[in-house]
Amino acid sequence: MKILVTGATGRVGSEVVKALLQRGADVRALTRKQPKPGTFPSAVEIALGDLTDPVSTAEALKGVDKLFLLNGGAPDELVQALTAYSMSKKAGLKHVTYASIFKADQFLEVPHFAAKYAVEGAIRAGRMPYTILRPAYFLQNERGLKAALIGAGIYPIPVGNQGVAVVDVRDIAEAAAISLTEKGHEGKTYDQVSSDMLTGPEAAATWSKLLDKEITYAGHGDFDNFEAQMRKKGNPLREKANPNLWLAHDLRLMFEGFIERGFRNTEDQTARFAALLGHQPKTYSSYAEELAAEWAAA
Repeated sequence: MKILVTGATGRVGSEVVKALLQRGADVRALTRKQPKPGTFPSAVEIALGDLTDPVSTAEALKGVDKLFLLNGGAPDELVQALTAYSMSKKAGLKHVTYASIFKADQFLEVPHFAAKYAVEGAIRAGRMPYTILRPAYFLQNERGLKAALIGAGIYPIPVGNQGVAVVDVRDIAEAAAISLTEKGHEGKTYDQVSSDMLTGPEAAATWSKLLDKEITYAGHGDFDNFEAQMRKKGNPLREKANPNLWLAHDLRLMFEGFIERGFRNTEDQTARFAALLGHQPKTYSSYAEELAAEWAAA
C-alpha cells in the first residue's frame, strides 16, 4: 500500500510521514523542490510537484493507493485542495484523509477556515472513501515564542480568556496514519482536541512557572497593531516568519473570532479523539514542559 503525503516537509506532514513509516506503509512525499539530504529516511519516495499544477499532481498520484491531503494557508488554498482531490478520484485512489480545521463551519469569515470547509463539502459529496480530521490550535505554535517569552517576558498571542482548543501535531499525525492504515474510519470526521484549553492569562502563568520569571499576557485589545506587526514581521506563530500581507488579515480575523466566540472543545470531543488514538492527547502543560526543557538544554 503506497500513500502520497502532501505538505510532506511541513510541521504536520513530516510527522505524518514518520507515523506512516512506523506502521509499515510505503510513503511517497510530494515536495516543490528536492529536499535537503536527511530530510526524509531513504525509504521515502520523493515526487516533485505542486498542487497548483494538475500535471505534476497527476504524475505524483500514479501508483498510489491512498492520499493524505494537507495544504497550508495560501490565497489559492481551495484550488490546490480541489485539484488534488479531483486528480485522486480520477486516479481511482481507495481513500483520502483530509486535514481540515476545528470548527471550520463556525468561522467562515476567516478565509482559510472557509476554504477548508468548502473542501470538506466537496469530499463528502464525492464518491471516494474519506476521513476528515479537524485539528485545533497547534501546540507546536508555541515553539516560535522563545524570544518573546525568554527575552521580553510576554506571552504575545491574543488567544483571549474564553479558551482555545489545542492539539499536538504528533497526535494529528498518529490519527492520520491510523485512518490510512486501519479499517473503520471511512466517512468519519474527527475533532482533534486535547483535554485542556489555552487562555492568555493561563499560558502566561504556565510559562512564568516553567521559566522561573514573570511572564505577562500581552492582551488582545489592539488588533490594528497586531495586524500591522504581522505585515512587517510575519506570522508570530512561526520560528522563521516572513511578512505575508493577506495572512496578516486572515489571522487577525481568526483571533478576533476566538476572542468574540471562543474556540472551546467538549469533553466528549476529547474522549472520541482519545479513543481513536488509544491514549489521551498531549496537553498544553505537558508540551510546555517539554519545550522549556529543550530551551534550557540549548
